[in-house]
Parts: sequence; C-alpha cells; structure tokens
Amino acid sequence: MALAQVRWPLLVVISLFVCECMGGCAEVDSKTEAVRGEAFVLGCISCKRREEVSAITTLDWHFKPQREENYTHIFHYEHPTAEVLDEAFMGRLDWLGTLGEDVQAGTVAMHNISYDDAGTYRCTFTRTLLLAGFRQHVTVEKEVELSVVDVANRELAAVVSEMIMYALIVLLQLWLIVVVVYCYKKVSEDMDAREARRALKEHRELLDCDGVSLEEGK
Repeated sequence: MALAQVRWPLLVVISLFVCECMGGCAEVDSKTEAVRGEAFVLGCISCKRREEVSAITTLDWHFKPQREENYTHIFHYEHPTAEVLDEAFMGRLDWLGTLGEDVQAGTVAMHNISYDDAGTYRCTFTRTLLLAGFRQHVTVEKEVELSVVDVANRELAAVVSEMIMYALIVLLQLWLIVVVVYCYKKVSEDMDAREARRALKEHRELLDCDGVSLEEGK
C-alpha cells in the first residue's frame, strides 16, 4: 500500500524525529498505556553508533496478544512503502517513522484502539551499514508492553507539576495582596502626612495675616 500521510501535532513530530531535525538521535522509550477508542503512537527508535555511516534499513512490527505465545507479523516498512500485513490492523496503522532508507525512528500510529490491541509489540530494525569496501548487517529488536484502559491515567510528573503550578499561583496571589496592603498603607500615611503639613502651613499663614507670630502666641 502507498505510504499514508498523517498530520500529527508539532510536538509529537519533533519528539519522534529528533534524529533528523536536530542532527542527532535520542532513543526515547514508547508510552505503554493506550486509551480505548483513541489513537496511540507506538514508538521505537534505534540510533546508529556512527552518524556518518550510511545505512539501508527495513522495519518490521510483530504483535503478540495477551495470554498468547506466538507473534504475528503486522507491519513492514521498506522505503518508500509501508505495508500493513494483518487484517486486524488494516486501515489502523500509519507510518510516522523516518522517511528514507536510513531508518532510525520506526514509529507507527495506531487508530481506534480496542482491548484486543493489548499485548506485546516487537519492532525489528534490519540494518545494512554501508562501510568502505564492505557491508555490515545489524539487527536490533525492541519490545513494548501495551495496556489498554478506558480513561488515561495521569502521570505522576504531570500531577506534581500541576500541584506546583497551583501552589505558585496561590503564593503569587498572597504576595500581591501583601504588596497591595503595604502600598495602600504607605500611600495613606503619606497622604495623612501631607494633610498635616498643609494644615500646619495654613495655620501659620493665618496667624501671619493677623499679625501674630507663633512665638507671640505662646
């Protein structure tokens, strides 16, 4: 089948294509919890040890359902085509990995997740390194244990970050209240002091107009 074109959020694309966009490669582990009825990004990254060495790589995904022992070949990518091999995944898998022969990101998108999708996914990089004068074949395998839930569980880091954010908001509001009260008191004191000086000045001017000095009035 022809390579499917899928638009995903910019942050997902950046995280999955670190090797292309940033000139390096970072092996980020895939998430392992999918929500029933939603889409899921099944990640698999294998970085080469030497970026300057060219390579030709094919990528295969196999799937083993829970409580079963055998794997089923479900997906194959060989530039420029991506092929879904299992009927259960037809129309539900899209290639999000490296668009070229030198595959380092073998990520796929799964749509309409169901409980039947829970199990072990194994991605296999079959890489041929194009070295000077000869070729070296390397195989890398990685596995992802996927569980399917009805509602996404919030990650601890996200919960902690949210709590810190709310705490900072509360502290900022308290600080603003303290600043406002202090400024109000300061302005009020300054106004009282100005009023007192003005009253004293007016009193002195009134006495001067009457020909009476303050010293004489004592």
